[in-house]
Amino acid sequence: MAQSDMPTMRSRRLGGELRQLRLNAGLKVQDAAEALECGQPKISQIENGKRGIRPLDLTTLLNLYGLEDERQRASLKRLAKEIHKVDWWSGQGPFLHDVLKDYLMLEADSQAVRTFEPMVIPGLLQTEAYMQQQFSVVTPVEQIQPLVETRIKRKELLNNKLGFKLRAVIDAPALHRIGGTKDVVLGQLEHLLDAGGWSNVNVQVLPVDAALPMEQYAPFTVFSLEAEPPVDVVWLEHLTGGTLLEQRPDVQAYAGAWDDLTAAALSPAESRQYIRELIEERRT
Repeated sequence: MAQSDMPTMRSRRLGGELRQLRLNAGLKVQDAAEALECGQPKISQIENGKRGIRPLDLTTLLNLYGLEDERQRASLKRLAKEIHKVDWWSGQGPFLHDVLKDYLMLEADSQAVRTFEPMVIPGLLQTEAYMQQQFSVVTPVEQIQPLVETRIKRKELLNNKLGFKLRAVIDAPALHRIGGTKDVVLGQLEHLLDAGGWSNVNVQVLPVDAALPMEQYAPFTVFSLEAEPPVDVVWLEHLTGGTLLEQRPDVQAYAGAWDDLTAAALSPAESRQYIRELIEERRT
């Protein structure tokens, strides 16, 4: 990957980790530059995610910062290598904007995903017909199929990534808001019912009478990234893009909101029954 293609989500993560390790060690950028025998701008570029780092230089910095945890060292070295990884979406053309690429990178690098959706069915649980219907509302015709193909490709995580888990809380109105023909609606509900029975998928329906503060009804996703120690980050999606929250107080706030949502939602078994009854209702 050329330096001009940075920063990416991975290079920013690595840079942020290295910056925090340096600060924890009580060192300045100048100290790191002297250890690598380079200028301070190079260290700043690495910490800002604007350039990668050679394995030898990374080892030098980790030693300088006093990082002895072998698992964490291995995790950072793996992340440094993955900065140059060519992901499957790299060849998907100009329709994938940078925000979507960031989201895909977070999803691909996660071992578990927790998502709350008050308006739509989560992307990893959507049928192709539902995707087509959703994109056709606001997306130019020439962009619909590339976006559908990208979303279908994302779903392979559920089948192909060992240990990957998805937990979803879906607000009940989203299940009643599925648009399109009867076949589209029933197909999506039946797929959701089926997926809820998979060992690596947990689906809970939040009933309309759930007593929760209104501020918890904004959609959000918690990514549990593969790292040592494990790292949780939060993604907020909005009209003009997405926002990543990495600071501990923010992540803890959304982790607390997630606990409240799962406690207020129907159990997985009750949720499947709710969906099953909704299917019967729609068939009549």
